Amino acid sequence: MATTAFDDHERSRWAGRAAAFDRSFASLCAHPASALLDAAGVGAGRRVLDAGTGSGTVARLACARGAAVVAVDAEPSMVEMARSRLPSAEQVRLAALPHLPFPDGCFDAAVANFVINHVGDPLAAIGELRRVVRPAGRIAVTIWPYPPPEAQRLWGEVFAAAGVEPPTGVPSVDADKDFPRTCDGLAGVLDVAGLTDVRCEPITWVHRTDPEAWWSGPANGISKPGLLMEAQPPDVIARIRAAYDELTAAYRDADGLLALPTAALLASASVR
Repeated sequence: MATTAFDDHERSRWAGRAAAFDRSFASLCAHPASALLDAAGVGAGRRVLDAGTGSGTVARLACARGAAVVAVDAEPSMVEMARSRLPSAEQVRLAALPHLPFPDGCFDAAVANFVINHVGDPLAAIGELRRVVRPAGRIAVTIWPYPPPEAQRLWGEVFAAAGVEPPTGVPSVDADKDFPRTCDGLAGVLDVAGLTDVRCEPITWVHRTDPEAWWSGPANGISKPGLLMEAQPPDVIARIRAAYDELTAAYRDADGLLALPTAALLASASVR
């Protein structure tokens, strides 16, 4: 299975950005971690794979539950950070979906928190998770939905207010490999991958974060807003920042933190 142009683009976008992610969007991605592990049946004595561990949030929670954890990520800086935070993990190593260096059926469960968003062949990625989980084991994944929730949509409103057009020519998932980023769409991918007892549900919450932390992600090249921001000259960055301050004011609580409504999709299934 070859990587796609989208995979290569994603690798380049995340290169060396573990610290920037950890300071900004890691806490946003952390919210579904407990529900994700519950859906995969992760507990004491279970051997679990955390695919796309990022800075190690889900893996660390799985370790705290007494699970035997193996964590992988495609980005070396993420692996280095996760390894420093997961001394009790069985191993933390460099690896990327859909090419995992593990034998068939060697895990009781596999989880992937906001990882399917970042692969060029989602069905192949789910199929690879299925391959490494034993029969009757569990798989659980989260993705961001489309249309995007309010917290993520806010960035588009900021750029529009600043008069900044979205970039063109950015690689995307090939149409024949993509799927609707809805509960039915995600559940359909797990079903086609040959999994059973497929379930999918939306998770909604209000993400509370420091305005500077929320700004720092795109300001340091994180995610699609970061791709757009890093291409701008200083005067345009100043204009974007002014629009950001104006539009986020409505979300500021009395303590100065932002309260941003957001949502994710959580799907889980069993291996036949």
